Amino acid sequence: MKSTNYHGTKGTLKFISTIISWTVLVILVFVALFLAYYTIGNKLAEKKGEKFEPFVSLYTIISPSMTPNINVWDVIVSKKVDKPEDIKVGDVITFISTSSISRGMTITHRVIGIGMDEQGVTYTTKGDNNLSPDGAPAKYDNVIGKVILRIPQLGRVQSFLANQGGWLIAIVIPALFIIISDIVKIVKLAGVKNKIEKIDQTEKQSKNKQREEEKIRKEKLIRQLLAKNENEPDPIRVKKNVRIVVAMKVPPTIKDVEKKEGKRKKKNKTKS
Repeated sequence: MKSTNYHGTKGTLKFISTIISWTVLVILVFVALFLAYYTIGNKLAEKKGEKFEPFVSLYTIISPSMTPNINVWDVIVSKKVDKPEDIKVGDVITFISTSSISRGMTITHRVIGIGMDEQGVTYTTKGDNNLSPDGAPAKYDNVIGKVILRIPQLGRVQSFLANQGGWLIAIVIPALFIIISDIVKIVKLAGVKNKIEKIDQTEKQSKNKQREEEKIRKEKLIRQLLAKNENEPDPIRVKKNVRIVVAMKVPPTIKDVEKKEGKRKKKNKTKS
């Protein structure tokens, strides 16, 4: 597994830029998905002639009325409620205020009581950090949703990115750092490639030189052998002696003479 070295000043800067880049990327993807969902849902609702009510909504808290449970710069996620009974006492809801002080503003407060009026169910709300309840109860029709998630201090990132300087620091500088790092890597790889090519060329030249030297050595050896053969005298050729055997007549023995004489006498006797 490949590991990344973050030691030293350069490594620390790289680590910080990596964290910032990934954080910004995740936020941008999250926001892009939400905007896509909101835009598509709003278009579909307009075609049907209805008011679009998103399944989830994100809001950044800008007042300390809910501290310490929900702090300034926290981002809350509110989920749409399907019926009034889904909201209980103790739930934190996001709604459009009808109070004279905050009329038309989006408020996130805790439900401390549930009642009824001629228009339907109402909810008495109060900020956890406020001394008194809100001036007017929240009507069910004005409820945007019930808070299901709090993301601590994410609003600071949102506020930071909303500034031109924030975009420059969060996007451009890390992007330039990554681009420069990639360029450095490409240059290093090109240098390594050139070194490898030089090494291959050197090895090839060395092999060719060895082959030439071996060829010269063999040719020299052949010339030495030929010169040695020319200086040596011709070998003496010796004819092979042919052995001649002469047959000699062996003198007859006494036995042979007697046998021959007996045959002669027998022959003469037959004639007479």
